[in-house]
Amino acid sequence: MTFGESIRIALRALLSNKLRAILTMLGIIIGVGAVITLMSAGKGVEQFVAESFQSVGSNLLFVFPGSLEGSSGTRRPEMTMGDYRAITDPFLVPDASGVAPEVSSRADVLAGKRNIRTDISGVTPEFLAVRNKEVALGDFLSQADIDARSRVAVLGSEAYADLFEEGSYPVGQTVKINRIPFRVVGVMEEQGGSSFGSMDGTIYVPLTTAQSRLYPSFRSRTGEPLLSTIYVQVADEALMDQASEQITELLRQRHNIAYRDEDDFTIIKQTDILSIFGDITGVLTIFLGSIAAISLVVGGIGIMNIMLVSVTERTREIGIRKAVGAKRRDILVQFLVEAVVLSIIGGLMGVALGVAGSQIVSSLADQLTTVVTADIVLLSTGVSAGVGLLFGIYPAFRAARLNPIDALRYE
Repeated sequence: MTFGESIRIALRALLSNKLRAILTMLGIIIGVGAVITLMSAGKGVEQFVAESFQSVGSNLLFVFPGSLEGSSGTRRPEMTMGDYRAITDPFLVPDASGVAPEVSSRADVLAGKRNIRTDISGVTPEFLAVRNKEVALGDFLSQADIDARSRVAVLGSEAYADLFEEGSYPVGQTVKINRIPFRVVGVMEEQGGSSFGSMDGTIYVPLTTAQSRLYPSFRSRTGEPLLSTIYVQVADEALMDQASEQITELLRQRHNIAYRDEDDFTIIKQTDILSIFGDITGVLTIFLGSIAAISLVVGGIGIMNIMLVSVTERTREIGIRKAVGAKRRDILVQFLVEAVVLSIIGGLMGVALGVAGSQIVSSLADQLTTVVTADIVLLSTGVSAGVGLLFGIYPAFRAARLNPIDALRYE
């Protein structure tokens, strides 16, 4: 018996019990649909994270005090304005194309009757270019604001929404930060997630104003103003490692760190953060797919159950086929083909369900766009066919091993 004839017989057997075949395929349909929906959502999260990091460029270094592993020394890690000025020296760090200092902490902000507690960052005008941000309304901080220690503020999009009524014009209005009045000069463009979470709720003020009015106690042991982070934009992505080494050597000299002692600062590359988050989201995608794959196992058990019932119902048919010359291999192939056809048809219907499900998930999440890739579809349909083959082996062997005389006597 040819393979094509086996498929024809299998389809005829399935069509003779349409409702039972559909109910059997339901487990495979739901399983494949769930796998595609969840894995496409995971891929969408991966893409969203990658785009969020790329929005600030791939040639950015984050320099901040302290070590990720914890400091073994007794001194408190410090990053000062002197460190910032040293990094801006082109003779000391020639591969840096832009440097932006930041001092940040949380504070209470009041606008009219609305009160929030959010991050207040003291920055310089270079922050806008180095962090690849845009102003949606008004202006950003100027050098004149830095020199004059002006009480002006630029609101993040989320901070603006929390402090002012929708549609109101915030530029020129006054907000109070820790009871100190600041005039709003601009609103940042919404950017969403960034390297260390969303910064849309942050309010930006001149660095000098933050150091003198908001955080006057943020001082080093020698009385120098402290910084939370120094952002370094490297001239070219290929020079990231070289620039990191230049900054490391410079700060070790400035902090008087001995040869064998650990650094009291940390330098993180934007690409390193992207790689870490990529690994996390990749594991998340596999985890979601694995959970959904349980439905495929349940569907496979359903196929085995129905195929065993089918063998029992068609015992006499099997006996007749063996009596007229069908070999054990022919019976085996016939029932295996039936099981695989069940799973493949269910898998294809599950693909349609999964694509529809991914579109629904995408429509429910504003910033998430699910990604249905060819490898997800092929993997799902391949696994569904494999499940049908795996769970169809035992019923097929049972049918093939029937004694033709006993099968013919079966009622």
